[in-house]
Amino acid sequence: MWMAGGGVRGGVSYGETCEFGYNIVENGVHVRDLHATLMHLMGIDHKRFTAKFQGLDARLTGVEPSRVVEEILA
Repeated sequence: MWMAGGGVRGGVSYGETCEFGYNIVENGVHVRDLHATLMHLMGIDHKRFTAKFQGLDARLTGVEPSRVVEEILA
């Protein structure tokens, strides 16, 4: 994925895959971590931002732990 501007550090390549691009070799980022990082860049706290779904408060990053990928932020 290519990201530019909005608080993302320029000229950074984060993570590594095998030569076929199939397996993660180093610094893997889960989709929920990407969502948490994008919400952080928009000024939204991903741990507090919830939506009602079937009577429950569901977080947009899911129920599993997620983190903001600080290494790519400016």
